[in-house]
Amino acid sequence: MDMQVEAPARDIVVIGGSQGALEVLRTLLGALPRDFPAAIMIVIHSGPSSPGYLADIIGRYTGLPVEYAREGEIIESGRIYVAPPDRHLQVVDPGLLHLSDGPKVRYSRPAADRLFMTAAEVFGPRVICVVLSGGDCDGVQGANAVAAAGGQCLVQEPQDAVVASMPISVIQRDHPDAIVNKDNMAAALVSAVMGVLT
Repeated sequence: MDMQVEAPARDIVVIGGSQGALEVLRTLLGALPRDFPAAIMIVIHSGPSSPGYLADIIGRYTGLPVEYAREGEIIESGRIYVAPPDRHLQVVDPGLLHLSDGPKVRYSRPAADRLFMTAAEVFGPRVICVVLSGGDCDGVQGANAVAAAGGQCLVQEPQDAVVASMPISVIQRDHPDAIVNKDNMAAALVSAVMGVLT
């Protein structure tokens, strides 16, 4: 399948997940083209004792450059930014990364809700949020914020998830644009970036 993409309709991708999400990311990111024309920001629930290898692990799956997000960094298309352990990854005007040690959200820091909501505030309809396998209901408020701002939401098929709580919570309390299994997630994301998600 030719997944080469050009002029994106949406160019900010925010991804949230927890237990079971890394396996999905391996499939998803490994299938994206090297010229993927959007920035990707990822929150995977991790505690303060996490050894800090997540960015390196994710980098093995993809040809796109991967790094831990840094305070004040300018968001660039075609790059993947990973939330560091125990820090919220947020977006601030005019499109910069911000790391926060603020209160946990839904028992998590980093939390998908903080990333999704701040990205929606700054980038509005340019945002695509992706909710992957994980426990609890982190991502619900953020997905609602993305939808309210005119962005799109993709959710992993709950039956396809190792832990289905996060996808189910978003499906029940939001109206995602697509519910997708992990093998089709890359194609769905490319379609969403191009504005042709059906």
